[in-house]
Amino acid sequence: MKKAMLIGLFFIASTCANADVTRHPLPNNSTFPIAQAVEVTPGTTLVYHSGTLPGPANPDADPSSREYYGDTEAQANSVFDNMAASLENLGLGFGDVIKMTVFLVGDPEMGGRMDFGGFMKAYSKHFGTEAQPNKPARSAIQIAALARPGVYIEIEVVLARP
Repeated sequence: MKKAMLIGLFFIASTCANADVTRHPLPNNSTFPIAQAVEVTPGTTLVYHSGTLPGPANPDADPSSREYYGDTEAQANSVFDNMAASLENLGLGFGDVIKMTVFLVGDPEMGGRMDFGGFMKAYSKHFGTEAQPNKPARSAIQIAALARPGVYIEIEVVLARP
């Protein structure tokens, strides 16, 4: 009985130690920096990270002005900086992100359409690069508004802890 329990515990421990993530690329050799799908093995700890907002780009500006938070690209850069610090505190990094949901508010200067290009300029610095090649599964959604006026972006992620 003891031997069976020890073997069982060894199996569980070895399964956890070998946790793995498989990232399936987009079809047709697409270079777009997202995964078509991401799989995690049993024993992998999933971490659900709350949405991250940008900080002020110019704290001296009027909080109701565009200059306060900046455009979508500036806000996305701020979100990724804030998220990097939060993930580091959890012992994780962008390479551990397996799923990302991006909420984008329409930019008044773009006729109310989301600035997907501005978001992608910031995103592409952190995902699918030579330094950090891991690409998450991702969705980007245009929404009517976020909790703070002038904020155009919020990003939430799911991570796999090896």
